[in-house]
Parts: sequence; C-alpha cells; structure tokens
Amino acid sequence: MPTPCPCGSGATYDACCGPLLANVAQAATPEQLMRSRYTAFVTGDADHLFRTWHPRTRPDDVRPDPGTRWTGLRVVAAEGDTVEFVATYEGGQVHEVSRFERRAGRWCYVDGEVDRDVTR
Repeated sequence: MPTPCPCGSGATYDACCGPLLANVAQAATPEQLMRSRYTAFVTGDADHLFRTWHPRTRPDDVRPDPGTRWTGLRVVAAEGDTVEFVATYEGGQVHEVSRFERRAGRWCYVDGEVDRDVTR
C-alpha cells in the first residue's frame, strides 16, 4: 500500500514530496516547497532543509529537533511568494507566514513570521 505524504496533500509520498526530498525534482510553487520542507522536518531530512533555505538567511545548523513529533499541516493561504500555514506537533502548534524567493530558477525559503502555540 502506498504511503501517504506527511504534508497532508492527499497524494502519496512518492507522488508528492518524495522526489523533492530525493533531489530529483524541484518545487514548482512556494506552497509545494513549503510542504516538502514540512515533510523534511517530519522525516529529519536536514539536507533538504539546507538545500531549500536561502543562503542569506540560513542558520548554521538546520537539523530538525529529533524530539519534536510533527502531527499535521494545514495550509491557510498561498499567494504569490508567501505561504501561511499551521503545523501541529505533540504538545503544540506553529503558525507561520513564510516568504519564498526564486534563486537560480529554484524556489527557496527566505524567512517567516512565526507564532508558536497559537490556536487559529
């Protein structure tokens, strides 16, 4: 049985975020990139986070916290180069409005306005 993608798109992992995390495909939209980055947090894929983070704003250590168990993603809005989402984890949630930029023909994460543990 195919594995559903952790990003909650309804597609299988292999048809959704899998090719992006394997670096055999590029995100066509900021929303697709944001979903793949959420999946990278779920699976602990620091390489994908590093590759998709704008070098100007990327921290030295992009490894996801192995103690955080992500449980869901809800995209609130996706327009232009921004994506608003709520990501839940055991014990709380993160609400973020993320900004993305095209760099060398690829979308990359720049930064975001984050509210932790908010209900929306």
